Amino acid sequence: MLGIFSIVTTEILPIGLLTSIGSSFTISDGMAGLMMTMPGFLAAVSAPVVTVATGRIDRRVMLGVFILLLSLANFLAAVASSYWLVLISRVLVGVTIGGFWSIGAGLAGQLVPAKSVGRATSVIFSAVPLGSVLGVPLGTFIGDIAGWRTAFLVMGGFTLAVLVLLLAVVPPLPSDQATRLDDLGGMLRSVNTRFALVMTFLVVLAHFGTYTYVTPFLEQVTHVSSGLITIYLLIYGAAGIAGNFLGGSTVGRYPRSTFAAAAALIAAATLLLPVLGRSDAGAVALLVVWGVAYGAVPVCSQTWFSKAAPHSPEASSVLFTASFQATISIGALAGGAVLDRSSPSTVMVVGGLAAVLMVLVAWAHWASRAGTASPRVLADKARR
Repeated sequence: MLGIFSIVTTEILPIGLLTSIGSSFTISDGMAGLMMTMPGFLAAVSAPVVTVATGRIDRRVMLGVFILLLSLANFLAAVASSYWLVLISRVLVGVTIGGFWSIGAGLAGQLVPAKSVGRATSVIFSAVPLGSVLGVPLGTFIGDIAGWRTAFLVMGGFTLAVLVLLLAVVPPLPSDQATRLDDLGGMLRSVNTRFALVMTFLVVLAHFGTYTYVTPFLEQVTHVSSGLITIYLLIYGAAGIAGNFLGGSTVGRYPRSTFAAAAALIAAATLLLPVLGRSDAGAVALLVVWGVAYGAVPVCSQTWFSKAAPHSPEASSVLFTASFQATISIGALAGGAVLDRSSPSTVMVVGGLAAVLMVLVAWAHWASRAGTASPRVLADKARR
């Protein structure tokens, strides 16, 4: 959980520091958004490649290697003399994300008894909202006080501490079943896997196409000071923690409904922000709704992929990681393109429409399954 917390915080840290980093290198907010695009694309590629290539190596060793690489990436960003060096550091972050997430996200079954796997998975994925509630606001605060480079420097030191804890506490994790490319190909032929891919793509596209640029929105539309933005992000993250455990408690029984409800709330929050987000109270209220909704998304997505391949937990984690991270990149890139050509409010509306589309897809899937299971259809099948 601490490893994923370090990764999530490092990955989305530029969201709170976007404008300050952009002004430091004299680039637009949309161009600065490449810091969110680069890791996702690299993670999508490295997730299957690295996991398959290292399939026979002890998983604890590989987790340690990835955390060390993450620390080096943070230190490189802290001393970068040009924006291109920052982007190189983000490439290293992407490789770490792809490898660590693919291995770590499905490890609960090896660490706890079978009856506790669900709760353990929720604990692991609580790192995602914790990165928002603690990591990003704290990093933004440090950036405001001592500069954005200091924020990355502190993150690099913290990541080294996580490496020491990981090696000291986590037991050896020999690889019992190496993931092969054939396993991934078999999963892709599953209808449930393809549905999980579509659902994940649309909701993550909606979220990161908008949340990546929430700081410019709060500055330009809500007119929030830089100091208060940290508090706003803190409130969002706190709501995300609640959403993570709320989603984790219901997704096992109602996977489709929980996932669709999260997307519907994201759609409502982003579509209403240009209208109600002009006031502080409206912006805070919608950020709370947004946080609760997105907090449930990672655990919902991972659950869908796990159900599609219950006997290949690492393979399902690979597809989850690759699809999630690729969509983060696409969302950040698309949101940046829209932002540079229009306004932060337009970004919110476009993202909200993508979330609405995800809800419609979920409803269509439910309707098709319900039709397939209707008494008339079953009777027809029996006669045939």
